[in-house]
Amino acid sequence: MPSSASFFPSTFTPLDGTPQDCQDCGNGERVGFQFDYAFQPIVDVESRSVFAHEALVRGPNGEGALSVLSQVNDGNRYRFDQACRVKAIKGAHQLGIREHLSINFLPNAIYKPEVCIRTTLAAARMHGFPLDRIIFEVTEGEKVSDGAWLASILREYKRCGFKTAIDDFGAGYAGLSLLSDFQPDIIKLDMGLVRNVNADRPRQAIVRSLVSLCQDLGIAVVAEGIETEAERDFLRSVGIRLMQGWLFARPAFRAVAGVAPEAWGPAR
Repeated sequence: MPSSASFFPSTFTPLDGTPQDCQDCGNGERVGFQFDYAFQPIVDVESRSVFAHEALVRGPNGEGALSVLSQVNDGNRYRFDQACRVKAIKGAHQLGIREHLSINFLPNAIYKPEVCIRTTLAAARMHGFPLDRIIFEVTEGEKVSDGAWLASILREYKRCGFKTAIDDFGAGYAGLSLLSDFQPDIIKLDMGLVRNVNADRPRQAIVRSLVSLCQDLGIAVVAEGIETEAERDFLRSVGIRLMQGWLFARPAFRAVAGVAPEAWGPAR
């Protein structure tokens, strides 16, 4: 196993803590209910390769995400968030995933990011998963009253060496104001913008503008929820190469999903 030092960027200085600081982290997997993960690929249509796998929470027998998330409350939110990170990294390691791993997190479960990240750092070290291949996604649709606070969380994750992403961009509370406070590595366009974009001029104009904006800010764009070849082809034509959706692969429960050759579209 690589040395622990190799998992930290040269600028990262681990913070000292007390047993009390990490008590909840140490109990991270005991949340009072069972859950597991399905993995869905995020593909690069230009290189015809898998860029990342998103870990999507599921019930212990593959039940939908709502069956799990409906059990999350103020009393177990923090432990659930910590457990999600550990279980996703462990599951990716067991499946032999070598690409990026994308994990959703709950910003409202975090009270001190430099402390709350320790569980993730420990899991990455234990399973030999490089930090720069872990992407933390925050859903823009989750209401966060303090945008600057969310930006500070993402900034701390980036300082530790993780990649950051804003999920469902264009559908929630933060939008462009969040980008003014913090520029993530990735934004994921909400599927509401993607659906039938090939035949909808207003959506096309919005997507083109967002792609141009992200190019100026050095942010990669992922289009998610792609179901048709026409959606894929339009998005590719405006410069989006990272895509996710049922056209390429459905989430695979406790498994790595394969991408059908015909899903890539014509080579160029």
